[in-house]
Amino acid sequence: MIERALFPELLAALSEAPAVCLVGPRQAGKTTLALAVAERLGALYLDLESDVDRAKLAEPVAYLERHLDRLVILDEVHRTPELFSLLRGLIDRARREGRGTGRYLLLGSAALNLLRQSSESLAGRIRFLELSPFHLREPTGQPWETLWLRGGFPDSLLAADDAQSLRWRRDFLRTYLERDIPQFGRRIAAETLRRFWTMLAHRQGAPLNLAELARNVGVDARTVAHYVDLLVDLLLARRLAPWQANVGKRLVKAPRLFLRDSGLVHALLGIQDMDSLLAHPVVGASWEGFVIENLLASVPEGTSAFYWRTSGGAEVDVLLELPGGERWAIEIKRSLTPSPSRGFHEACSDLAPQQRFVVYPGAERFPLKTGTEAVPPLALATELAAKGRR
Repeated sequence: MIERALFPELLAALSEAPAVCLVGPRQAGKTTLALAVAERLGALYLDLESDVDRAKLAEPVAYLERHLDRLVILDEVHRTPELFSLLRGLIDRARREGRGTGRYLLLGSAALNLLRQSSESLAGRIRFLELSPFHLREPTGQPWETLWLRGGFPDSLLAADDAQSLRWRRDFLRTYLERDIPQFGRRIAAETLRRFWTMLAHRQGAPLNLAELARNVGVDARTVAHYVDLLVDLLLARRLAPWQANVGKRLVKAPRLFLRDSGLVHALLGIQDMDSLLAHPVVGASWEGFVIENLLASVPEGTSAFYWRTSGGAEVDVLLELPGGERWAIEIKRSLTPSPSRGFHEACSDLAPQQRFVVYPGAERFPLKTGTEAVPPLALATELAAKGRR
């Protein structure tokens, strides 16, 4: 197994909380990571998509009471929401017996569903962690160009060649459209949702305009809002919120919407290899989304991410507010000779960030004018991760 960057944090969380819920999109590696935890801690693993394991929980209290002395891993737990209220009683009983932490590791693919189901039943007893697909700081043995082209899903990134990777991503999208998404809400026509995803891929990173999307897809704005919420819930899309401040300027207030995995963006657009990507109009937006996801996979806990844009052209691609209030302003460029834009300088004069960076696809880190630094994405992601360990 390629050791995931989240592995030490997951072990630490299990040593501190009675229950930990690991969320992430399907096929991101949650089960592989959980099995590594099971091997390390001698845990019991149950897959709730398996008829055999579900049968073991026909009498869940009786079965789980027999294993109060060990960690129990429940995979795809959103399929059995009735378990949450039962786990509360089992956790409290284990606490009374002096086993207050590391009782349950819950895995699921729908973040908001799990938050909603556990908010009442396990309040004060559960900690949430998110496992993204592979990112730059993880030792996959693949160059960053391959990670950008294929995305971070393990079976896509580690495929034998680009063609096999693309086939896997197309199959992945088909499975989500035809099987997985219908589990999480009202029935949505697969072909309509595929057209919607493809439209979002073409508009990668654009401000979210529900009315325009609704007209183009041929549905009403409420349905489009439901589509977007569902993709965000399934951790396949990200809404990057605008920074709100009273600076006497007209601000763009719509969130920007990104499909989170660059490989899925490319599969939806039929981009097969790096040459095709570099010649495609989406290349700049794809690079920006790729950098944003890699940075946000490394930020310290409690960090908030925004963007800033005024009607006059002042813009910051990513504004990070770190724990303690420190602000980092980040501009993302695909040029090997990066320089901050005029809009970035104007935005920084309004926002007064403590750190200013231009992220570019080069290998060296070097200073630019006005206190700004050019930095490769891996270097900045590593710096952010180090701040979280201090």
